[in-house]
Amino acid sequence: MTLVVGHDGSDSGDDAATLGASLSASTDEDLVVVSVFPEENPIGIGRVDAEWVGYMRQQAEEMSGCARRFLEGRGVAATYRVVGSSSAAHGLDDIASETGASMIVVGSSRRGARRRISPGSTGERLLHGAVCPIAVAPRGLREKPADTAVRRIGVAFVDVPEAHEALRVAAALVEQTGASLTLYTVVAPRAEIFAPVTGRDAEEAFLGAVREAAREALDAAVAGLGFEAADELLEGDVVDELAALDDRECDLLVCGSRGYGPVRRVLLGGVASKLVRRAACPVVVVPRA
Repeated sequence: MTLVVGHDGSDSGDDAATLGASLSASTDEDLVVVSVFPEENPIGIGRVDAEWVGYMRQQAEEMSGCARRFLEGRGVAATYRVVGSSSAAHGLDDIASETGASMIVVGSSRRGARRRISPGSTGERLLHGAVCPIAVAPRGLREKPADTAVRRIGVAFVDVPEAHEALRVAAALVEQTGASLTLYTVVAPRAEIFAPVTGRDAEEAFLGAVREAAREALDAAVAGLGFEAADELLEGDVVDELAALDDRECDLLVCGSRGYGPVRRVLLGGVASKLVRRAACPVVVVPRA
């Protein structure tokens, strides 16, 4: 298996390379670092601008050289490829399909907040149609050692098929890495002001039933794993609570994508879409089964 990393010669590319190197060291999978340039496009009948294409290829070669210097300077072995495609996202997706990649790793937008993830245009496209899980690295991750092992994996869990698929991928990563696993479920907090129609008792009964169902689902999911795992039942806004998880609790947070759309493709739902713009730790979004 391989891990495909997209690198554009920027600090964001170095963030992605650092996450890819960490995952590669933890899973023992091969690391393939890809720089994409625009493929030949006709600008007239029977003619292409060969000089422009050559220039863009040269730029991509320089990007690849930046990635090589960054990783080799940290003692990380990788394969480097420069490919032409209609877009960076398409090129990375093609390489992932060709190599049977377990994951595509990208960095965050340079306009995003430090220590937070915020996918740029390439990441956004991949998060709406890639063939394999997409990992997004927070800005500034490059400052960590590239050989840092993945020791704590979290998964956003609710009792729906896409979350079970995320749990399956997280469990497989645990088997590869020897990391610990924690399942996180978030439920609504108790309201300070209750609706006058339903009343406090009815509201408390409803929230109690929600928590009980969430607890039963967590217990069943953990029991079905075949190895020990922890779980946490959090209260609050689901995106706020999951986005607050940082490297003190979680090295990697796995979540599912929307439960409809093309099979085996990533398609962001409401929670995942917001989470990949705010999370403090690297996030992996899993295609639906």
